[in-house]
Amino acid sequence: MSRLYSYVVVRDYGFAPNPFSGSCTLATCKPKIRAKASVGDWVIGVGAVSTGRSGNLIYAMKVSEVLTFDDYWSDPRFLVKRPVLNGSLKRAYGDNIYHRKGGFWIQEDSHHSLVGGRVNMENQKRDVSADRVLIADEFYYFGDHDVPVPAVARKQGRHDLCRPGRGHRVNIPNTLRDSFITWLTGNYTPGIHGQPAQWKGAF
Repeated sequence: MSRLYSYVVVRDYGFAPNPFSGSCTLATCKPKIRAKASVGDWVIGVGAVSTGRSGNLIYAMKVSEVLTFDDYWSDPRFLVKRPVLNGSLKRAYGDNIYHRKGGFWIQEDSHHSLVGGRVNMENQKRDVSADRVLIADEFYYFGDHDVPVPAVARKQGRHDLCRPGRGHRVNIPNTLRDSFITWLTGNYTPGIHGQPAQWKGAF
C-alpha cells in the first residue's frame, strides 16, 4: 500500500521541489521524507500560514524513482537540473547540486550555497543526511496558482493532510489519502499549472 507524505512549503522557489524539465524532483530539504519515501508513494506540499497560502496545495508528486546524489548528478537526464546561476530562473534554481569527489561532498554554487559560492555547511549537513533524491514523472505543480485543498481534507478550518509548522505527516488514513488522490487526478492534468510564488522579485 502506497503512503502519502505531506508537509508545509514555506519557501517556493522551484528548488525544493524542482518541477522543471519534465520531472518533479525533491533533492534537497525534507531529509526524513527523502529517507523513507519509496516508489509509488505520494509527496505533497501545502502552503504556509506565514505566506498567506495556508490550505492551498503547492504541489503533489508520485515517486517513480529514487537515486543517490552521485547517480542523480551523473545521470544524463538530469544534467539540465544542474544550477546555472546566470541562466534562466529555471536553471538558476536547479537542484542537482551534490556529488562526492575523493570521498568528500561537493556542494555546487546554488540556491543552497552562501554568497560567492561558498559552501553552506548547515544546508549541506541537512541535505546529505539522506542520500536519496525523489523523482516523479507524474506530478502536479501549482506554485502561485491558488488551489485550495478540497473540503474532504479539511476540518475546523484547517487541512488534515498536513501538520502545521515544521515536520511532516505520513500516518494519513487510507480513506483520506484515496479521496485526495481521486480529487487531484480527477480534476487536474499532470504538469505545471503555475510558477514558483517567490519568483516575484527573485532577481
